[in-house]
Amino acid sequence: MDNVYVIAAIWVGLALVASLISIRLGISVALIEIVVGVFGGNFLALSTTPWIDFLAMLGSVLLTFLAGAEIDPDSLRRHLRMSLTIGAVSFAAPAIAAFAVARWVIGWDLGAAEITGIAMSTTSVAVVYAVMIESGLAQREIGKIILAACFVTDLGTVLALGVLFADYDLSLVLFIAATAVALVTLPRLLRWVLATVPGRVSEPEIKLLLFVLLGLGGLASIAGSEAVLPAYLVGLVVAGVFVKDRVVVQRMRAIAFALLTPFFFIKAGMLISLPAVAAGAALIALLLAVKIGAKSVGVWPTARAFRMSSRDATFTTLLMATGLTFGSISALFGLNHGLIDQSQYSVLVTTVILSAVIPTLIATTFFSPTEHGAEDDEEIEAAEEIDAGSVRPHHAGTANARGDDDGLTFE
Repeated sequence: MDNVYVIAAIWVGLALVASLISIRLGISVALIEIVVGVFGGNFLALSTTPWIDFLAMLGSVLLTFLAGAEIDPDSLRRHLRMSLTIGAVSFAAPAIAAFAVARWVIGWDLGAAEITGIAMSTTSVAVVYAVMIESGLAQREIGKIILAACFVTDLGTVLALGVLFADYDLSLVLFIAATAVALVTLPRLLRWVLATVPGRVSEPEIKLLLFVLLGLGGLASIAGSEAVLPAYLVGLVVAGVFVKDRVVVQRMRAIAFALLTPFFFIKAGMLISLPAVAAGAALIALLLAVKIGAKSVGVWPTARAFRMSSRDATFTTLLMATGLTFGSISALFGLNHGLIDQSQYSVLVTTVILSAVIPTLIATTFFSPTEHGAEDDEEIEAAEEIDAGSVRPHHAGTANARGDDDGLTFE
């Protein structure tokens, strides 16, 4: 079928069905869209086109940017030690474990084992951010900590890919230089645009951000990298601007979730071939267990060491065990550079996508933090001082020696 309108209607219709199912079941729409993609790819002969591929790529870039933009700079500074530690452990533990299993248990060669370790180390910013927005946790302290830790984990992935496999040539230098210039100048330029031409129907501030994201994405592609890599950093540096002007980020969020991200998540589901899953079921189960197990062994005790409640530590661990965008990118990088073959790629991508579904479903169904009242929010603000080595003040009738399993509380 080559009728662009019919193809678009089918994809948007699947996105609509996913939204309705998500609302009905109370499950993240990102997960439902992935499942719908699996169904469409295996039973409806759903396929992609170049323009669908572009919309999916743009959806992943914009979603990654928005995830960075949701990180409150003040909260990141307050929780810097916690976020850095949880994020670093979340990267290192599964990277080492998955590399060892792929190299010495499965018997893959060195390059394939390295790609496996990197692909299993990731945390899905896209899935985590979607959960944060839908559940309202993006504006709460636990959501800010998880998003910041995700940034650290995926930064480790990017650095690992760069250090192990990058081609150090002029295009890479140009990409790094352009990214550095954009990170330094964009916040001031965005503030100037918002102050000079505020509230215009033509939305020049959104066009400015899209110009920067697409421009850096183009340079990343020329350098043999991926367009999503600089998007998170760009979102992070403009997060301070968005703290004072929520209208822009809300409009960009509406564009992303209504039109672009469904293409990304549905396409991600289409990558799962049920026959391939059946053929490689044992390897997929092994790698999935290694990823979730290593994340649990590393992240849960680390979160508890920072006096996070057991409920929140479990919720954090499960979300940090998700994978999608950067895991799929790592596997595709390995395939494109001849480090893994097609069957290994299918195993890795299926494992990555299953890791987006299973831990998130468990986390949102059984361990989602409960709502806080005004007094609890005040306690969370006081508990933020834990990153600086202080102890939370005691409030009569609210804190105790064990801590509280409702929401982000500290002992």
